[in-house]
Amino acid sequence: MQANTTRGFLWSDVETRTLLDIWGEQDIQAALDGNFRNSFVYRDVSRRLGTMGFERTPEQCRVRVKSLKRQYLLAKEGNLRNNGQYHKICKFYDVMEGILSNRAALDPREFIDSGAGGEEAGDVLEEDGEEAQDGYSESTGECPYPAETEVKLEYPAVPIPIPVKVTVGNNSTPVRAHNSSQSVSNLSTGTSKRPKKRRANFPMERLMEQFLEQSTQAEKNFYRMEEQRLQAEDRRREAEHGKELHMLQMLGQMFSSISTARPGRAATPSKTSPPGHTTAFSGASPSSTRGTSGHLRRPPPWTDCCTQQNQLVNPDPRGLVFERYYSLGSTSHRVMDDDILSLVKKTVPPLTSKKHKGQDGRIGVIGGCQDYTGAPYFAAISALKVGADLSHVFCTKDAATVIKSYSPELIVHPVLDSPNAVEEIEKWLPRLHGLVVGPGLGREDAILKTAKEAIEKSKARDIPIVIDADGLWLVTQQPSVIQGYPKGILTPNLMEFTRLYEALHHEPMDIRDHQRSVMQLSVAMGNLTVVLKGERDLITDGSKVISCSVEGSGRRCGGQGDLLSGSLGVLAHWAHAASAAGISRSVNPSMVAAFGACSLTRHCNSQAFQRHGRSTTTADMIQEIGSAFKELFES
Repeated sequence: MQANTTRGFLWSDVETRTLLDIWGEQDIQAALDGNFRNSFVYRDVSRRLGTMGFERTPEQCRVRVKSLKRQYLLAKEGNLRNNGQYHKICKFYDVMEGILSNRAALDPREFIDSGAGGEEAGDVLEEDGEEAQDGYSESTGECPYPAETEVKLEYPAVPIPIPVKVTVGNNSTPVRAHNSSQSVSNLSTGTSKRPKKRRANFPMERLMEQFLEQSTQAEKNFYRMEEQRLQAEDRRREAEHGKELHMLQMLGQMFSSISTARPGRAATPSKTSPPGHTTAFSGASPSSTRGTSGHLRRPPPWTDCCTQQNQLVNPDPRGLVFERYYSLGSTSHRVMDDDILSLVKKTVPPLTSKKHKGQDGRIGVIGGCQDYTGAPYFAAISALKVGADLSHVFCTKDAATVIKSYSPELIVHPVLDSPNAVEEIEKWLPRLHGLVVGPGLGREDAILKTAKEAIEKSKARDIPIVIDADGLWLVTQQPSVIQGYPKGILTPNLMEFTRLYEALHHEPMDIRDHQRSVMQLSVAMGNLTVVLKGERDLITDGSKVISCSVEGSGRRCGGQGDLLSGSLGVLAHWAHAASAAGISRSVNPSMVAAFGACSLTRHCNSQAFQRHGRSTTTADMIQEIGSAFKELFES
C-alpha cells in the first residue's frame, strides 16, 4: 500500500478509524494498563499506523486518542441529559464505547477540565499514566529519531508513577500510586494543584437553538433591507418619470405657442433679409455665425425655452431665424421639418385633367454602362414614381438592352459611347426639364468627357442639374464644370464629400464640424446647393444649413442614393417652376427640393424596413414611393 504523505494535525475519518482499530487491540490496551511508558506504546501505535499507509508521529497519535476520549466523555455525559444528541458531539461514539467499556471507568471531569486550556504539559499526569513531556517535540509533532532506530532511554530524576488498578465494589476506578517521598511531601505541605481552566458546558440543544435564532434574525434583517432598497428604487423611478412628464408638458406648451405665433409673424419676409432667402428656415450668414476662431457657433443645449419663444414671438429686425436644438430631441426636429415640408407641398403641381403628357416633368438620366445598369434604372424609375411624366436614360450600347428589360416605362438611348454622343443627347435637351448625371456613369475618360459636354449644354438650357455618384468624380477632377451654376445640386455621401472638399481646399476636412465643412464647400463651388448624406442629411447653399432628420432606418443598401437623385431631379424642376410662377419666390428652390427628396427617401426607407426588415432593398423602397409621397406632401 502506498503511504499517505500528508502531514499535519487534521485527521480524516478513515485515518481516525484505523487509529482506533489499532489502539483498541488487546495488546495495546494491556500495555497501557501495565507498567510500560505511554511513549513506547504510542510509538508502537504510530509504527502500526505507518504500515497501514498513514504516517503519523507517536505524539500526534497520543493527542488524537486523548481528544477522542474527551469527546466520548462529553457525549456520554450529554447522552444522559440531552436526549440522545451524543452522535453530534462524538462521531466515533460507538467505537469508543466498545473499546473503553472493557477498561476501567474513566473520570469525565479529568478530560473535560483539561481540554479547555489546550495541552497543558506538566500540569497533571494523564489517566493512563501519560507523562507531560516525552522525547518528542510537541511544537512540530515530529519524532526526533526514525521509527526503526533504537533509541537510548533516559529516565528522569523524578520517580515514574506506576498506575495500579484497584477495584472497589462493582465499579473499577484507577487509583494512582505515588512515590512515598512525593506522598509525604504532598501530605506535609497540603498544597493543592493549580486551578485549571474550565470549559463552559453548554448543552448541544441550547447551542443549536441559539444558532437557529441568529440565522432567522439575520434572514429577517436581509429581507427588510432588500425591501427598503426596492422601495427607494421605485421612488427614484417615479421621480424621474415625473420629471420627464413635466418636460414634455413644457415642450408641448412651447411648441403650441410657436404654432400660434408663426402665421402672423413668420409668413412675412424681413425687410432687411436679402431676396432669395426665406425667413421660415433661413440661417445666419457665415460671417455672422462664426466666432473669432472661425467655427460655426451652435446654440448651447441648455438654452432656455422661454428665450426661444420670445425670439419667435418678437422676431429680430434682421430676420427670423429658426435654429435647431438637438438637445430637445425629435420634437424640435419635427417642428423644423414640418415648416420646410409645407414649402415642398406648395411646389407639388396639382393633378388635373387639363394637363397633357410631359407637362409635369420630363427627366433625363445620363449614366449606365456595362458594369452598372441598376443605378440609372433606379434613378429613372424613381423620377417616374415621384410624378414625372417621362424618364429618359442615356447609356452605353451594351447597357441599353439590360436597362430596357427592367421596365418598359423608361425611354432608353444607347448613345453614351457613340462618336456623336453629345449631338445625340443635345437634340433631346429641349424636351427635358431636369438632368441627373452620374448614376452608373463609370470613369472612362471618353464617357466622362461626353458627360461634361452634356452638362455644359444643359447649363445653356437653364435646367436643374443633379450630380451624383461618378458625376461627382468628374466634378472633383474639374470643379469648373458646374461651379457657380445656381441650379446645380451635388449629392455626395461622406466619402465623396471628403474627396471633393480636399480637392478644392487642399487640406483635410474637419470631421468634427460637418456643418461648417459643407457650407465652406458650397461657397467654394459658387454657392451651389450641396446635400451631404448621412445620419442627418445636411443641405446648404452657402448661406444657411438645414438638416433633414425624418426618420429612416439602419438599413443601408446600394441604390438608395439613386432613388434620392432621381426624385430630386423631379422636385427641383417643380420647385424652380413654382418659384418662377411666384410661389415661394423668396425661398431657394434647390434647397426646398433637396429637403423634399431627402425626406421622401428616408420615409421610403422606414416604410420598407417595417415590411422587410434586414432584407430591405432599393426595389422595396421604390414600391413605397407612392404611399410615402402621399403621406408627406399630400396629406
